Amino acid sequence: MTDAPADAPLDADARRAVKPVICYPNDSLPRPDLALYRAARASARKTGEVLVPPREGRCFEVKAGQFFRISSVEGPQVGDLNLHNLHDLTERFFSGKTRALHGTHVTTGERLWSNLPYLRPMATIIEDTLGWYGIDQYGGSVHDVIGTRCDPYTGNLLAGGHYHHCCHSNLTRALADHTGLPLHEAEMLVHDVLNVFMCTGFTRDTGQYFMKASPVRPGDYLEFFAEIDLLGNLSACPGGDCSSEHSSDTASCHPLLVEIFAPAEGMLGDWPSPSVNGYDRSHGR
Repeated sequence: MTDAPADAPLDADARRAVKPVICYPNDSLPRPDLALYRAARASARKTGEVLVPPREGRCFEVKAGQFFRISSVEGPQVGDLNLHNLHDLTERFFSGKTRALHGTHVTTGERLWSNLPYLRPMATIIEDTLGWYGIDQYGGSVHDVIGTRCDPYTGNLLAGGHYHHCCHSNLTRALADHTGLPLHEAEMLVHDVLNVFMCTGFTRDTGQYFMKASPVRPGDYLEFFAEIDLLGNLSACPGGDCSSEHSSDTASCHPLLVEIFAPAEGMLGDWPSPSVNGYDRSHGR
């Protein structure tokens, strides 16, 4: 038996009617120069690609000032993306702060930020072919920074068993294979993700995280400008388009393609790769 809810106070409606305040107004954030990035992109040539098989993960490297594109190539498929500083794997994508600064879902002109104490842009979204989707009638949208990643521990907790092709395990294997780290050390570096192409939100009645069929189709892509040297790690989720199952060997799954592009010499002018956050780390002492 669950406890009954507390009786509402007499001024309950007035309390609910209090207007919200944005926690982190982002008007003062440094704005990416999309015109510069796009001009450089127009001159870029493809330097490499990685095809991520269904229900697997793969790593890729991108240098600062280059571009990478994640594409759906055969059928509707979502992906879980991790990013690390190529030279210091402890600096990694911070989905929570990215969410606080930009919102629950990200699109063109918004950035993926790194964890504390670094807190700097790692990558900037320059193109999003699903930008038309917006927010639907259920509160759903695409490219979320609210879900963590499907993992074998939650699967074991909720249903028992040991499923190894969830995104957490895919990312762990891929990082271990790429870096040569032992599996248990690689796992500790896997972190909360950008859910590329995934359509998600929170239910209005219970506040639960939901997923629905992704609107992505072959040819759709999300493209980024690398602000620092990056090690990317992408899992092609075992949920496929996440229309019914989250981790499954029966869901229809497809590969994802990562392509790397390098701009022509001099196209970025005197663009500087962002420095780590300027806080002095004294913490009041």
